[in-house]
Amino acid sequence: MMKTLGQALFSSGRQNPKYTEGDKKQDQDYEIRTYHATNWMSTTLSGMQWDAAMNTGFRKLFSYIQGNNRNKVKVEMTAPVTCRVDPGAGPACESQFTVSFYVPEEHQDNPPEPSDPEVFLENRKEFTAYVRTFGGFSNDNLKREELLKLMESLQRDGVQYADKPFYAAGYDSPFKLMNRRNEVWVLKKEQE
Repeated sequence: MMKTLGQALFSSGRQNPKYTEGDKKQDQDYEIRTYHATNWMSTTLSGMQWDAAMNTGFRKLFSYIQGNNRNKVKVEMTAPVTCRVDPGAGPACESQFTVSFYVPEEHQDNPPEPSDPEVFLENRKEFTAYVRTFGGFSNDNLKREELLKLMESLQRDGVQYADKPFYAAGYDSPFKLMNRRNEVWVLKKEQE
């Protein structure tokens, strides 16, 4: 409990999913990462706001790692917590938000089964993402601004990317005040 609480407060020592970094040009303001195939614990919600979905989804996933699973096993906190956004058809339409927690290495092969029917195991295949990192306390507007900056940079560089879905990733506890790390991810467009 103390270890999980300490990690939640200070965001240090957390396991992260493994990825390979792509080549970066000198003036490039984003990274290219190819994430390895991994397991994530996820929950999907519908709504209008990123932050509300992230908060609700995180609470469900935090309950899972605290032992609210079929095995009654506590699972180590990892980073980042991601939020996949599948945008609605228009500006006043609900979007689908899938909030996910990276399953730690020691549970990758056999994650504890969730007891909450709204929490599920997601097997993410290898994927390549364009990633923009930013600091501070994230909110809906800031994520939107950073996502637009990332897309503008990709367009400037002539990079093909998928318009949707896109992701927000948070690495820090809400109690961490300094040196916060947030990201937005846009997926590499698949060859047709």
